[in-house]
Amino acid sequence: MTPAIIQLNKSKTPYQLHEYAHDPACTAYGEEAAQALGVPAMRIFKTLVVELASGELVVALVSVDSSLQLKAVAKAAGAKKAKMAAAEKVERSSGYVLGGVSPLGQKKRLRTFIDTSAEHLNSVFISAGKRGLEIEIAPAQLARLLDVRYCELAINPTK
Repeated sequence: MTPAIIQLNKSKTPYQLHEYAHDPACTAYGEEAAQALGVPAMRIFKTLVVELASGELVVALVSVDSSLQLKAVAKAAGAKKAKMAAAEKVERSSGYVLGGVSPLGQKKRLRTFIDTSAEHLNSVFISAGKRGLEIEIAPAQLARLLDVRYCELAINPTK
């Protein structure tokens, strides 16, 4: 039971849990989840922790078939610049290991932004807080739990 699952259960939020065999040699966690679960990559959202120029950490959620635009995150957060947070900072602030970072149940709740591509999907998949474990949840439920802000954050190479 991960902190993300505990948060969902405590809030009585509907979700589905999906487990798959994670290959320890794989570092493309989102793509691995999409392939293992037979789900389009556009429905699997990676949890990226970004450091703003002020030092504040924020979470950005984008589909695994896209790339995060750091300028878009900075703008959404009201900052001048943003960079990907160092792995140690991510793990220390979230309580999760890379590849298993969930936007839910983090040790320190961070402001969260999600790409607009999630807004009209019936459900999205996010990490459950452990490699090989995904949560399927309605974007509206996720937005309610995290008080997210929808923004155009991603560059999608398939567009």
